[in-house]
Amino acid sequence: MKVYYEAGKLDRKWVETYCWGDWEKCIRYQMEERGEWHPDWMLPDGSIDEGLKDAG
Repeated sequence: MKVYYEAGKLDRKWVETYCWGDWEKCIRYQMEERGEWHPDWMLPDGSIDEGLKDAG
């Protein structure tokens, strides 16, 4: 998420809401805690943003 945000590809709301806010609600975080794979372009709410696929 940091790479996409710093590249201007991801809105600040994602970082504020999940990374700096209620990170335990982040689907990416939950999956990582369970050792499950997720694509880098999965947003914290679990949705997939194909537009980020080649942006990172």
